[in-house]
Amino acid sequence: MSSAVRRQTRRFSMRLTDTEISIIDRAATNRSQSRAESVLDAAVRAAEDAIVDSRVIFLSEEGFDDFMRLTSGPPRVVPALVELMKRKAPWET
Repeated sequence: MSSAVRRQTRRFSMRLTDTEISIIDRAATNRSQSRAESVLDAAVRAAEDAIVDSRVIFLSEEGFDDFMRLTSGPPRVVPALVELMKRKAPWET
């Protein structure tokens, strides 16, 4: 027997111009989404990007030295990546 997880939701409202609503509706239609789904997806994605962009990474002195050693050396050839880059994109075939 599976138990459904019930998430609590709350309302979030904002004022938009007719032009903004029109743009949102067009994007939602293009993605076969409702206006609410489209706005929610875009807002969450933008919030996640903002959080990731604001992250600060702290390294120990040893960790920083390792990072610099790994990223400062000459690039190494990755055969699988070379092969992938030789392939045509799906839209080119």
